[in-house]
Amino acid sequence: MKYDHDNISPLDNRYANKISDLRQNFSESALIKIRFEIEIEWLLFLCTNLPKSFKPLSKESINKINKFKNNFDDKYVIKIKKIESITNHDVKAVEYFIADFFNKDNILKKYVHLIHFGLTSEDINSLSYAVLTKDGILLLINEINKVNKTLKNYSKKWSKIAFLARTHGQAASPSTLGKEFKVYTSRLDRELKLLKMIKPLAKYSGATGNFHTFEIVDDSINWPKINKKFLKQFKVEQNLFTTQIEPHDWIAEVSHSVIRINNILTDLSQDCWIYISNDIFKLKLNKNEVGSSTMPHKVNPIDFENAEGNFGISSSLFNFFADKLTKSRHQRDLSDSTVLRNIGLGFGYSAIALISTNKGLSKITPNLTSIEKELDLNWEVLTEAVQTLMRYEGIPDAYEQLKQLSRGSKLTQKSYKEFINNLNISDKSKNKLISLMPSTYTGLSVFLSKY
Repeated sequence: MKYDHDNISPLDNRYANKISDLRQNFSESALIKIRFEIEIEWLLFLCTNLPKSFKPLSKESINKINKFKNNFDDKYVIKIKKIESITNHDVKAVEYFIADFFNKDNILKKYVHLIHFGLTSEDINSLSYAVLTKDGILLLINEINKVNKTLKNYSKKWSKIAFLARTHGQAASPSTLGKEFKVYTSRLDRELKLLKMIKPLAKYSGATGNFHTFEIVDDSINWPKINKKFLKQFKVEQNLFTTQIEPHDWIAEVSHSVIRINNILTDLSQDCWIYISNDIFKLKLNKNEVGSSTMPHKVNPIDFENAEGNFGISSSLFNFFADKLTKSRHQRDLSDSTVLRNIGLGFGYSAIALISTNKGLSKITPNLTSIEKELDLNWEVLTEAVQTLMRYEGIPDAYEQLKQLSRGSKLTQKSYKEFINNLNISDKSKNKLISLMPSTYTGLSVFLSKY
């Protein structure tokens, strides 16, 4: 893919090849194309579905129009942009471009008046952005699924690898790597389900959203029902109650959902970064990579750092979209128009972060030597188990006894077993505790990893 090194956004140069599908989906050309297609489909829809009110088109004319539509390319874009430079109106430029084609045909020129019939530009824009955003969500979900697949694989693969958990940064009851990755897959599964439930919405009801132009033409037609049927062609739901603009609440829902997904994976990236720092994970070496310009020994967790930064940019954009787009002065102002043009950026930065996350995950492997050593140095984490069984057997000051023994101190296997042997508890409980080790005190984590 060729890209311009002078573009201001890294999405269009440094990261261009990584998100080519999303860039294409949200490009200016894509926006012009979907507007163009909607205008043509609307004219065909009127003449096909309402033959009593609108003169039907011949099969030959329909084929000619469809050929014109299907031949959309960069030349069309250039011509439409040239018209826009004169009209200073992007949607009207598309209408004029189509009209120019129709006027060159003796039959089609009789239908020029039906191009953009009854519509305001926001009807076209509302449906256009609904389609682009709907398709963008699917592309983003594809990247999320790749990460989630890796996490689910690790959850099962590492289900039995015990390691020292930490709360407040301090040694805590051990877990397994598999179970900790399961937490993230569970969170992602839930958010993906919610994201997929969001229905894209559009308005198609003319100026100020009251079907004025439709009702004045033929009040015997159920225009809300007819226009809803048209929107269904694009797999978009109708928002019947709007001002001149669709209020974008559904885009806010999408934005908030993506923010939550970004946050889940930022949490993952930060945890993996710390696990690497604490030698829980080793990074696989790539002999051609450079970790530092001055320190040859370094192997850095750069992919997780890249992910964290780009998730942050994406969430900042989506937070603004959700906050801004749901507010408009009276029936219409244009402040949402320039904002909507940037919605692809939120998706793009999230996709870059997802790709970096998956790349980072592909480089990590459990550092079993370090994990086992850390567990063996922290026998005091078993005091939770000891206290629990002491309480179960009716010892009222169990917590205080264990606090005196272990707080701020290091237990060894020897001192731990000496303490257990001196406890006044049943042989059953004593045997449980004597046989316990930090590496085996993992509760149901193995079960949870595979659940």
